[in-house]
Amino acid sequence: MATQRINFGEWLPDQAGIVGSLTDAKNVVSQAVGYGPFPSAALFSQAAAENLNALIAGKNPSDGTTKLFASGSTKIYEVSSVGGLTNVSKTGGYTTSFDNRFRYTVYGNNIIGTNFDSKLQSYVIGTSSLFADLSASAPIAKYITVVRDFVVCAYTNESSVNYPYRVRWSALANETDWVEDVNTQSDYQDIPDGGHITGIRGGEFGLVFLEKAIHRMSYVGTPFIFQFDNISRGKGCIAGGSIAQVMGLSFFLAEDGFYVCDGQTIKPIGNEKVDRYFFNDADETDFANMSAAADSVRKLVMWNYRATDATRKLIIYNYATGKWTYCDAGSDFISDASTSSVSLENLDSISASLDALPASLDSILYIGGKYFLGGTLATKVITYNGSNLTGLIATGDVDTGVNSIVNLARPQVDNGSATVAVASRTRLDETVTYSTALAATTENRVPLRSRGRYHRFQLVPTGANWKTAVGIDVDIVGGGAR
Repeated sequence: MATQRINFGEWLPDQAGIVGSLTDAKNVVSQAVGYGPFPSAALFSQAAAENLNALIAGKNPSDGTTKLFASGSTKIYEVSSVGGLTNVSKTGGYTTSFDNRFRYTVYGNNIIGTNFDSKLQSYVIGTSSLFADLSASAPIAKYITVVRDFVVCAYTNESSVNYPYRVRWSALANETDWVEDVNTQSDYQDIPDGGHITGIRGGEFGLVFLEKAIHRMSYVGTPFIFQFDNISRGKGCIAGGSIAQVMGLSFFLAEDGFYVCDGQTIKPIGNEKVDRYFFNDADETDFANMSAAADSVRKLVMWNYRATDATRKLIIYNYATGKWTYCDAGSDFISDASTSSVSLENLDSISASLDALPASLDSILYIGGKYFLGGTLATKVITYNGSNLTGLIATGDVDTGVNSIVNLARPQVDNGSATVAVASRTRLDETVTYSTALAATTENRVPLRSRGRYHRFQLVPTGANWKTAVGIDVDIVGGGAR
């Protein structure tokens, strides 16, 4: 009898299973060694009067208080106390004409939003009670960010004319002044090559994503204010919602797969790994509704998309390990944000009954300023801090060289165990069919009996607090000839 350790390597759905990579890695996340659990989406708020599709949080620099906002196509809500939703839209509400979604940025204690229908909307934390037009000179735009001390917009509408290639910025250190003036440094720049602008990200420098190009905008002072350099000609971003930024890196989806840009160069991260899988699985007609978020705590970037079977999924990239996984989304939109605080005395503002609260008392909902990865599902805000999703890990083909029999498996799961199923084939063109999954005994042994030359193993980690699925030990013996 020969015992073989199969370590869980990289999930590479673009490759054949015979190369030894994992053939499935669902509802788990990559770790330095093995895979860990991913939490389910949990209820975070009460229901709004419409579907929600955007989140933004901001903090008052004077006292550290945090406010969380969620929006749909016609209203902006403050997510207050223990998940209550208060309409803080400007008088009359909104008509959102671009992919049904607001986009936001934070400038000091000012939350600024844009929906390509109204002038930029402003809410000053500590002062405002409702959103309102930022100023009379503020533009209408699709995209917004902050670059150094400027608020920057892209793809503008001016005097009822669309400028899909225009980048416009405010006066230096004055987000309300948008009148072009060399003294205040407010101005604009048209980018003639690369097609329409599909997104923009800020920081010390700006990145302007177009359909077929990426431009870096660098502050150079008067009289030109910003210098625009094409750092990617012929390669751009096809979905504005696919852009996520963390640690000076911007991740995005191009026409042939996933990339990361550091402001100087772009690098493929999904090539020959998940790109073909993604485009085969994704419903490209719904790319306008993609969303992306970065989880800096777990070193993850993830994309929420609709699959061809109409379900929504997360495809997840661990930028520390360079490995991918995927999950059931449990949401329509994802975002990173932070919570507002609540005292126990405030609980009555939502419900007189503890059992009727939208989340348990130990939820991060009640901790002010706490970072969370969340999103929206229909009319409610959600956060990914529920119980672990049911994970599934499948190995590639183990080639024994001759017919053989698998008769025992021992899952290697830290602080847990697993159920195991096996699929054996004599030839690679045979259908992969797994046996009935069996749970490990108290001695962590799974009895199996499966004959073939090529063997795959499917493992479902068990235990409420399992930590890392490292691999599986299998006993394989010669099968003889018939």
